[in-house]
Amino acid sequence: MNRNDKDQTEQAAPERRGRGRPQLRSDDETRTLIYEAARREFSERGFAAANIADVACRAGVSTKTLYRLIPTKLALFEGMVTDRVDRFVSIVNLGACDGRTIAAALETALLTCAELILDGEVIALQRIILAESDKFPDIAETFYEKAMQRTIAALAGWLGVQQRRGRIVLDDTEAAAGMLLGMLVFKPQRDVMFGHKPVLTRSEIEARVKACAALFLSGCAVPADQTRKQSGDA
Repeated sequence: MNRNDKDQTEQAAPERRGRGRPQLRSDDETRTLIYEAARREFSERGFAAANIADVACRAGVSTKTLYRLIPTKLALFEGMVTDRVDRFVSIVNLGACDGRTIAAALETALLTCAELILDGEVIALQRIILAESDKFPDIAETFYEKAMQRTIAALAGWLGVQQRRGRIVLDDTEAAAGMLLGMLVFKPQRDVMFGHKPVLTRSEIEARVKACAALFLSGCAVPADQTRKQSGDA
């Protein structure tokens, strides 16, 4: 091949492009992956035995990246709890803005609460927190403030919206939210924590939600006219 032929061949050949670096995830997206991995790690192994390197491996990031975004194990635990509850609160807040009947809206709000509180990993996490709270009081306080109290506050806020719309009447929305959540989750949560029953199925949760919503909205009092009739019969 002479020089002219070589030059023509080089000109005809398409220019080879470098592959370049793939687009990186944002720090917020990476944190979300880390928090999901941390929830599994903490619920399976507890706080003391949880390994940061294993969390990074589960999340598919380097340990260096994890420490750059979340400097300590306690910060990881707090961020994991806050991230999960933030998503729950946003769903409950959105549920207060729809146009459904109060019964249907309450069932949706309670279903969201139940899906969070009765989740198998969340129950396992609570069991571990109770077991390790003497050695690590900060994780118990974090869970109480960032998860338990915020869950009640979110439901109380939802009830407050419904009250301002004239759909329900309550003396204390926070107290009502605590009682309503207790009725909804206390027994099935303790059944799982103490190893007596498995986590409720979706259909079981939906049935419990429906029953609790109906009981809350109707109450247990016998109507006044029926009370008078029963007194007369006696």
